[in-house]
Amino acid sequence: MKPDDPLLRILACPLDKGPLHLLPPEADALLPGEALYNPRLRRRYPIVDGIPQLLPSSGEQVPEDEHERLLDRMSP
Repeated sequence: MKPDDPLLRILACPLDKGPLHLLPPEADALLPGEALYNPRLRRRYPIVDGIPQLLPSSGEQVPEDEHERLLDRMSP
């Protein structure tokens, strides 16, 4: 998924219905790959084979220290 993908403008968090932010893949990450992130709820949703996994059960809660790191990675 690209940062300018029009789909990003209409995708919403399944829990609070707010916007999601694209996290580009990290080369040195333990779990490489793209994800969508909700900083309000601190939940990360994976993108698998280009398809966002937006079921509430597929989201992952992230701890405070990782939240700060993800805020730095968020695409504008």
